[in-house]
Amino acid sequence: MFRRKLLIPALLSLFLIVLACKGEPEKEEKYEFTNALVNETSPYLLQHAHNPVNWRPWSEEALEEAAKEDKLVLVSIGYSSCHWCHVMEEETFEDTEVAELMNKNFINIKVDREERPDIDQVYMTALQLLQGSGGWPLNVITLPDGKPLYGGTYHTKEEWMTVLQEISTLYKESPERAREYADKVAQGIQAVNLVSKPAEDQVLNQQKVKQIVNTWGPQWDLEYGGQKGQQKFMLPVNISFLMQYAFLAQDNHALSFVQSTMDHMARGGVYDQLGGGFYRYSTDDRWQIPHFEKMLYDNAQLIALYAEGYSLLKNQEYANVIEETTDYLEREMRHPNGAYYAALDADSEGEEGKYYTWKTDSLKTVLGSSYDEFAAYYGIQGKQPWENNTYILSRPQTDSMFISTRAMDKKTLDRRKAEWKNKLLPLRNKRIRPGVDDKIITSWNALLISGFISAHKALGESHYLQKAKDIYRFLVENNMKGKQLVHTYKKGSEQEEGFLEDYAYFIRAALDLYSVTTDEQYLDSAREMLELTDRKFYNSQNGLYRFKDDNELIATIYKTDDGVLPSPNAVMAENLLILGHLDYNKTYLKRSTGMLQLILPMAEQSPDLYAKWNSVLLQIVFPYYEVAVVGPDAVEKLKELNAHFLPNALLVGAVEKSGQALFKNRFVPGDTFIYVCRDHSCKMPVTSVPNAIQLLDRPGLVQQ
Repeated sequence: MFRRKLLIPALLSLFLIVLACKGEPEKEEKYEFTNALVNETSPYLLQHAHNPVNWRPWSEEALEEAAKEDKLVLVSIGYSSCHWCHVMEEETFEDTEVAELMNKNFINIKVDREERPDIDQVYMTALQLLQGSGGWPLNVITLPDGKPLYGGTYHTKEEWMTVLQEISTLYKESPERAREYADKVAQGIQAVNLVSKPAEDQVLNQQKVKQIVNTWGPQWDLEYGGQKGQQKFMLPVNISFLMQYAFLAQDNHALSFVQSTMDHMARGGVYDQLGGGFYRYSTDDRWQIPHFEKMLYDNAQLIALYAEGYSLLKNQEYANVIEETTDYLEREMRHPNGAYYAALDADSEGEEGKYYTWKTDSLKTVLGSSYDEFAAYYGIQGKQPWENNTYILSRPQTDSMFISTRAMDKKTLDRRKAEWKNKLLPLRNKRIRPGVDDKIITSWNALLISGFISAHKALGESHYLQKAKDIYRFLVENNMKGKQLVHTYKKGSEQEEGFLEDYAYFIRAALDLYSVTTDEQYLDSAREMLELTDRKFYNSQNGLYRFKDDNELIATIYKTDDGVLPSPNAVMAENLLILGHLDYNKTYLKRSTGMLQLILPMAEQSPDLYAKWNSVLLQIVFPYYEVAVVGPDAVEKLKELNAHFLPNALLVGAVEKSGQALFKNRFVPGDTFIYVCRDHSCKMPVTSVPNAIQLLDRPGLVQQ
């Protein structure tokens, strides 16, 4: 189950028992029970629509009813692909005895965390304060005003009924004590979101970055990659920062760690070796045993990460990961009109991983005489089976190492791998598939736009650019109401909420599209959306952006740390930095640096939680270049430039005369010039990409 490091020490203690979540696919039959969730479009909420619990969606009406009847509120938060959510539903929420207790004493609210990340943020913070860690299902019991009285994750039926009875009794017999306690929890939630300005601005220099990396280093698993621990999450924002740092600072140790992490993830069981795409995380410390959910946000960011890795190291294995992951997304996650669904369940037929794992008997039947070679390549030979006598495919060796032990060459191995996949994938496709959460989430799709743009830059393939354009068009047509973004789209949904992460990632996606196409519609969109984001979310008093644009909840959330998604405030700081350089906008540049100054003390203390901020820091303390390509061949020369790893260069172009600040008075009909600038002061223009690269003072590739 997911565990997350706290940003501050626990403020309170309370007896808690850990819990989780579930949701069976709908059956076409008449149901004994139906509740208010039947009118929702969220797959997660619909999974609970026929529980005997009187669930209802989050609404002001539900809270008003709780206040009127002086009833406690039970808020249960999860998501459709959450394994333990499914388990708790089956064991607990489908039980009529439990439902009777819940319906009698509570207003029961179900929340899809992917639809309402703001509610999830507030109550996850509460759970972390109360318990010291968090996870899903996230179950909190609150006062009628929403202030938390109890929080936990997965419970068995017996544990859950005990909790319900004890909290209900406490509120009925000692209401003042309950209110006093809930007030303290609510104050703790608000305190977590207060960011104090340091007494004085810190000096931002390269030594500061090195100190941050040195603080982080002892947490690295140097043998298998990733953070030390019994479970491992793929956190692309962390590895991306360290890759950029290793290149700019010429740090061999950091680069070795980055390579080890990416290699072990790509060859481990956490990657779907047959079908492509990454599962959610590894339940062991060697990336071998995954939790089998597949999330769009993971795969979007990992495409970008492996594209960066390929740009730097030209490792063909990284290119294969990009291509296979893209194929998986096209095959299993794509909406017909261009955007991508949210997630695939871990379970099928009630078993986690059943769709993806293999028994040796079926493998031998299908593969025949090539089974032994297959078993050696995919790590089955000599290994104990996982659960139900099944195996998870992984690759214990690189292809070159495997070839060196056998009488074959690379072409032969590639042919064998293709034959194995051509035999096994059709067989796997006949199995009952995991459920699909078919919401189109704005922020996650925006991350995928950036991922596809990174793939286009690294590999030079135009189809990645087209996929990015298709997603952008879909979001503009379906995930906007007026000029404002909504968080999710699904036909029939009445969703109107748009959160900071949607705006921050969308702005970055538009800037990425502009950087490779030279099409100013994307730049104009980024500018307009940034101005709107300022109006909706920016707090000029503390210099940060709120997660939500109103104060409906019990605390105002400022999401500054990274989780599985990069901090939206850090992404906004980077957006300001990019537009500041593009438009010669000193106000944006100053604000970006000011935001970084606010967060830097926390980034120094917990580098693994603030990697996106540290990426912004890199762009400030290392030489940062504006590279403007002007002329009819601008797109082609940008493509050639983008094949290089250039973490501290802003690449933009114009194919015709433009009034943009970086292009003004630089267009010469019939010629294409490359201007390399720093702080808007430019060197003499050149006409070839190799000459432009020399002007960047680009460090050499780190030697291994």
